Amino acid sequence: MRVLHVLDHSIPTRTGYTIRTLQILRNQRELGWETFHVTGPKHPATPLAAETVDGWSFFRTDTSTPVYAALPGLSELVLMKRFAGRIGEVVREVQPDIIHAHSPVLNALPALRVAARYKIPLVYEVRALWEDAAVSKGKCTETSARYYLSKAMETYALRRADAVVAICEGLRKEIIGRGVPADRVTVVPNGIALGGAREGVPDQALADKLGVSGRPVIGFIGSFEPYEGLSVLLAAVADLVAALPDLRVILIGGGVEETALREEAKRLGVTDHVIFAGHVPHGEIQSYYDLIDVCVYPRLSMRLTEMVTPLKPVEAMAQGKIVVATNIGGHREMIQDGVTGHLFTPGDPQALARAVRDAFERRNDWPAERAASRRYVDEHRNWRRNVERYKKIYDSVTAASPYQPAMASIR
Repeated sequence: MRVLHVLDHSIPTRTGYTIRTLQILRNQRELGWETFHVTGPKHPATPLAAETVDGWSFFRTDTSTPVYAALPGLSELVLMKRFAGRIGEVVREVQPDIIHAHSPVLNALPALRVAARYKIPLVYEVRALWEDAAVSKGKCTETSARYYLSKAMETYALRRADAVVAICEGLRKEIIGRGVPADRVTVVPNGIALGGAREGVPDQALADKLGVSGRPVIGFIGSFEPYEGLSVLLAAVADLVAALPDLRVILIGGGVEETALREEAKRLGVTDHVIFAGHVPHGEIQSYYDLIDVCVYPRLSMRLTEMVTPLKPVEAMAQGKIVVATNIGGHREMIQDGVTGHLFTPGDPQALARAVRDAFERRNDWPAERAASRRYVDEHRNWRRNVERYKKIYDSVTAASPYQPAMASIR
């Protein structure tokens, strides 16, 4: 089986998107499939037509944008046309059995065009819906013309793909609601590599450096985006230190909200309790997990977060961390309140503070909670098991495809 993965971006950029991609590629290779990879014009600029990163080879697409493409509405069209041309070049070179396009829809539409031209089955994997991702980043509203146009493009791609992969049940239900037959939509959830996570011994030197040695510690690891609700966490700190005077909060990562969050911490008078650790190299992140007692995920409630499951809480559960998260759809798919974690009302600092206090008051229950979390991860969020689901998807689209005879002419 030769699979061409069409991607928005890849390593060396480190995001939840690229982490999922690498897990898919590693496990597909272990299943004996050949994988090829092409990134779009929104990948960070590189002068190379092809690039090898950490042993993985990627075909790249020209990232330059003509001056005229800056006009409203033209940029996406120009980039999609360019990407379609590049995907076509790669298809002629590697001759795949399947094209596997990963969201956003700006990847799916060029891939559909190429798949139709060369008569190759296409699988479209949806990690988030483009229009809702734009709302979460403040680029449009749910009543804007851009939102409805983006939704129409997404629906067009979903209905024309030979099969659709969703990363969670929330997205699957939404996709079926758009007229895609249920038997063409499969959930392949985010997960972790089995045995790739552990509960380690805290690094004393790092603990001393951060000033958290011997203190209760809560933490967040991820992007500082508005929808993550980190301002709610900061607003809860004053209530928390009333009950836990030695508490420290470690915020690991960065993003568009970082400056505002630092200023908010000063305004609230909690800078002595909040540590902005910045971006941490991937190879060192385990040492920071080892310092944290409770991982907090205060995501706000909106269409994106209600439908899409994040990866970070799964990683924390696998690490043996106690998880406190908002009671939204994306979290409820993974966290059973009082069993594998603690849920609280989104946007409510007092509710967050109560949930964290309750978690620390129930320390005697932590061993059972950790065991339940790890059991859930092993049974439902194991990448090896998850990636095996692609076999049925690929087999179905190649068996049902009328395109196979034409593929021989490409080769």
